[in-house]
Amino acid sequence: MAVISELIRCESDGTISFGDYSLDQKSKLDNVKHQGDIYKVKTFKEITKLERNGMFVYESVPGTAVEHLDATEQGISFTVEGAEDAQITLELEPETEYAVTVGGVDAGVMKTNLGGKLNLSVELDSDCSIPVMVSKI
Repeated sequence: MAVISELIRCESDGTISFGDYSLDQKSKLDNVKHQGDIYKVKTFKEITKLERNGMFVYESVPGTAVEHLDATEQGISFTVEGAEDAQITLELEPETEYAVTVGGVDAGVMKTNLGGKLNLSVELDSDCSIPVMVSKI
């Protein structure tokens, strides 16, 4: 299990890792500074949510553990692990098309809505992490 016991961790490669889907009760950690931004994470078995500078970045239902999240103007990439399949919502640019790859498999092109939200489903089990890449077209 690759849960992030400290709830959020700044990695040496400039990415962040967060989330603990093994928790029975909600836990949160805020005011975590990383590369000039302030992060807040809320996590437990039912949901994991990440905010940067007060703005939504990531949410999964049920909760997940995310490693090496790297968000740029061109997209977002990370590996995700959870006890069961998860619905993931990402905040990206509004009304923009993105190429999505889940577990090394092309999931096609998806377009964000007016608010910039992109929803995807990931088949998970706690034995392995699944890489997710979302790249602006």
